[in-house]
Amino acid sequence: MSDLNGKVALVTGAASGIGLEIARHLATQGAAVAIADLNLDGAQAAAEALKAQGHQAMAVAMDVTSEEQVNKGVADVIAALGGVDILVSNAGIQIVNPIENYNYADWKKMLAIHLDGAFLTTKAVLPYMYENGADGKPRGGVVIYTGSVHSHEASPLKSAYVTAKHGLLGLSRTLAKEGGKKNVKSYVVCPGFVRTPLVDKQIPEQAKELGISEDEVISRVMLGNTVDGIFTTVEDVAATVGFLAAYPTAAMTGQSFIVSHGWHMK
Repeated sequence: MSDLNGKVALVTGAASGIGLEIARHLATQGAAVAIADLNLDGAQAAAEALKAQGHQAMAVAMDVTSEEQVNKGVADVIAALGGVDILVSNAGIQIVNPIENYNYADWKKMLAIHLDGAFLTTKAVLPYMYENGADGKPRGGVVIYTGSVHSHEASPLKSAYVTAKHGLLGLSRTLAKEGGKKNVKSYVVCPGFVRTPLVDKQIPEQAKELGISEDEVISRVMLGNTVDGIFTTVEDVAATVGFLAAYPTAAMTGQSFIVSHGWHMK
């Protein structure tokens, strides 16, 4: 295994939650980290905190559904930090509703953030990764998508989310096939329920839609199929991303990695 000294990582949706912990973890492995988020104030605060700990970091304002903002953000990172060796496409939201009540605008918003954002950020970093370095060979790189257990199975009320997370598997596998000859590796990390504000927001929403208590949502819907009744943690996810970012060969490229305390096994 190699460390990440001298590498540059761009993490989207990194001002809070899973993305923030991923950025922190990659920084501790030696990477310079660009924290991209729609919330620029939050991204700047996170970057300043990392710099105060002796890490190299910067904040980037980025709406991942905007091709213009994505391209500018990636160009700014390359100019400031010297490149992008690791992309972690993590930006995401959640909207729950049964299909018959699912607002089409919400459907499009979900797919735009999760799928369009993954595509646009990938497209933006690939020219740098595909370029030849000083040794005459492609620089290469690693692209990691934050998927979900819902990349592999479905749940009620989450049609758009499940569709988007399934779609990331296809994008990652295609990138693995296309990027292999350019030394670009691709993975999907698939967490179970992680106790973030995004998940906390779902608890009362699901309780209302399913007609059960909030405690039952947690014990039955979110943790009922785990082996230990424990939420997946941001640290669990970040450690997996760090492992894959540093993995030296393409032995596992195109694969998805489920981090769910046994909820889903594949």
